[in-house]
Amino acid sequence: MHISVNEVKRVSVMTVQGRVDSTTAPALEDELKKLVDGDKTQIVLDLKDVEYMSSAGLRAMVSTLKAVKRITGDLRLCTPSPRVAEVLRLAGLTSIFNIYPSQAEAVGSF
Repeated sequence: MHISVNEVKRVSVMTVQGRVDSTTAPALEDELKKLVDGDKTQIVLDLKDVEYMSSAGLRAMVSTLKAVKRITGDLRLCTPSPRVAEVLRLAGLTSIFNIYPSQAEAVGSF
């Protein structure tokens, strides 16, 4: 798994590539926590290059969403790969996450 973060306007965009499984999910959660701890509360998670997402990865995203919502922020998702979109749907998470078809739309939604 590879993670990169860049700032677009006032939004932190985290791009994730590869597999998010029980081995790599803690690293994803750590990177998300660093953003929140650094007062970055408007976060877009770009999932277009994620080929696999386990329940551990979903848990990391949900815990980050809860953390930023407590401080009036939000975690929004964009461009999930078809496989990840299916996992989000099956887990019932499409109702709690705002999901956008492009990074620009997700960033612009803040």
